[in-house]
Amino acid sequence: MNKTMKFKGFFLIFIICVFVHGLILPAAAEDKHPKLILQITVDALRGDLPMRYARHYGKGGWRYLLNQGTHYINAHYRHANTETIVGHASLATGAYPADHGMVANVWLNRQDVVLHYNIEDPKHRLLTAGGGVDKSKEIDPTQRTARSDGRSPRAIRVSTFGDELAGYTGGRAKVFGVSVKDRGAVSMAGHAGKAFWFSKATGEFVTSDYYYDSYPEWVVQWNAKKTPQRYADKEWSLTGKKAEYLFGNADDQPWETDFPSWGRTFPHPYGPADNKYYTTFLTLSPAGDELTLDFTKALVINEGVGQDDITDFLAISFSSTDYINHLFGPSSLEAEENQRRLDRTLAELFSFIDAKVGLDKTLIVLSADHGSPEVPGYLNTLGIEAGYFDTKTLDRQPAIAALKKRFGIGEELIEKYFHPYLYLNRELIQQKGLDQAEVERAVAAELVKFPGLSLAVSSEALLRGDVPDTWQMRAVLRNHAPDRSGDIYIVFAPHTFINDFDGLVVAATHGSPWHYDSYVPIIFAGHGVWVARISRLVSPYDIAPTLSAYLGLTPPSGSSGLPLVEVLKEN
Repeated sequence: MNKTMKFKGFFLIFIICVFVHGLILPAAAEDKHPKLILQITVDALRGDLPMRYARHYGKGGWRYLLNQGTHYINAHYRHANTETIVGHASLATGAYPADHGMVANVWLNRQDVVLHYNIEDPKHRLLTAGGGVDKSKEIDPTQRTARSDGRSPRAIRVSTFGDELAGYTGGRAKVFGVSVKDRGAVSMAGHAGKAFWFSKATGEFVTSDYYYDSYPEWVVQWNAKKTPQRYADKEWSLTGKKAEYLFGNADDQPWETDFPSWGRTFPHPYGPADNKYYTTFLTLSPAGDELTLDFTKALVINEGVGQDDITDFLAISFSSTDYINHLFGPSSLEAEENQRRLDRTLAELFSFIDAKVGLDKTLIVLSADHGSPEVPGYLNTLGIEAGYFDTKTLDRQPAIAALKKRFGIGEELIEKYFHPYLYLNRELIQQKGLDQAEVERAVAAELVKFPGLSLAVSSEALLRGDVPDTWQMRAVLRNHAPDRSGDIYIVFAPHTFINDFDGLVVAATHGSPWHYDSYVPIIFAGHGVWVARISRLVSPYDIAPTLSAYLGLTPPSGSSGLPLVEVLKEN
C-alpha cells in the first residue's frame, strides 16, 4: 500500500472519528440528563417497613425499587423533631431545620406572639372557597392552629432542589408537588414550583393564589368528576386471607384507636359521601394514596411533564401510611394491608410513568419524612416498658410548684406545650421583673428529673452554645431557630410518647430523635441507576445535593448533605 493510500485510509478513519465524537457522543451525553426527576415521599415510612411486608408484593412496585435500584438501608435524620413539615422541608432543601426554618408543625412566632401553622400564609388564599375549613381536624390537629386557609412556601428560608432546577433552566422546567397534605405538597414544590393538595372540606384537590390566579381547566374537570365519591358506601377490606398476614390474628387490639364509625377491625366502612368524616376516612386508608395518584396522572398528561428536552421535577407525597400508623401502629393488620395496597399504587405509578415518559428516562428517588414508633401496648407485649406522658400535668408537678414559689409566681408558669417546645408565660415573667434566661434554666433543670423525660434544654442555653456535645444535643441544635423555637426543648425518654392530640387519643406518635423516628429508606432507581444495597450511614439531607450533582446544578442554598457517590457512578 503506497503512502497516498495510507494517508487516505487514515484520513477516512479520522473523518469517521470526528463524526462519531462530534455528533454521536454529544447526543449520548445529552441523554445523561433524565426527562423527569420523580421524588416519592411516603409519610411515616420507617426504614424497615418496605422489606418487612415483602411477602405481599407483586411485580413493578416495591420489587422494582428493591431489586433494580440503589437501596440505602442505614439512612437517618440528624435533627431532633421528626415531624411532617420538618422532614419534608429537609428532603426538599437538604438543610437542617435550623436553616430551612421549619422547626415544627406549629410554632409560636416571637414577633406577633401568635401560634403559626408552618405553611400558613394569609396573603395567599385558597382558590376554592371553604377549602381550608377542615371538618376532620380531630385527625389532623395541627390544622386547628391555622388562622386562615392561606398557604404558600414563603416561610421556608432556603431554596429547594425544585427552585434550583427552575433557576438553572430559566424557568422552563416544570416543577410540581402533589399530596393529600398541604405541607407535603407545598414544601416539595418549593418557591418556584406549583403545589396541589387534597381538601377534606370539599373533597377536591386545591391550591392557593400563590401558584395560580385561577385553576387550570384540567383541575376543574378532575374535581368535577367527583372521583373521591367512588368509595362511597364501600369499605376498606383485606385483599388477601388473614392467614397470609404477619398480623392476621391481631386485627382487634385494645391499644388501637377506635375512631367513631371507622372502628379498629376490618372491614372499615367509608359510609355515605355526605358523612361528616367521609373524606377523613379516605385518608385513613389506601384510598388517600390512590386519589393522589389519580390526580397526579391527570397532572402529568395535561401539563406535559417529562415531554421535552428540559428535565422536569415531580414530587409526590403519599400520606396514608402516616395516618394509619397513628391510629393503629406500624405493627398492625391495617399497616400491613396498607403496605400491600401501596405496592399496587407504586406499581401503577411506575407503569404509567413508563408509558408516558419511560422509566429509563426517569430518575426515581423514594424516601420518607420521618419514621414511625411502635405503640406502647404492642411494645408491652414484647416485654419492653413503654407508655404515654401527659404534658398537661407539667405545671402541676411539685418541682414546678416549688419553682413558682421561689420566683413568687402564683399563676401558670408553663403556658403551653406545642411539640417539641415548652412555652413559658413570658408576660408574667416580665411583670414579676424576673430574668427570662434564669427562669428557663431553672425550669429545664427540674424538668429533666421527671420520669419519662430524657432531655430539657433552654433556648437561652442553645443560643449561647452552653450545652454538652452529645448526639442528642447536636440534634436539638440542628432544630433550633431562635425566632421560632420555644423556650425549652423537651426530648422524651425512649418509648415514651404523647397520645393526646387536642382531645383525640391516638395509638402512636412520632417526633423524637430516637432511631424509630429517624430511620427511613432511601432508594434511587431508573435512568441507569446501579443495583446496590448500601449499609453505610447516610441521611435524607443527601438527596437534594445528589439530585443537584446528577444534573450539574448548584445545591440548594442551605444544603448540608453530601452527594451519594453510588448514584453518580457512570454506567
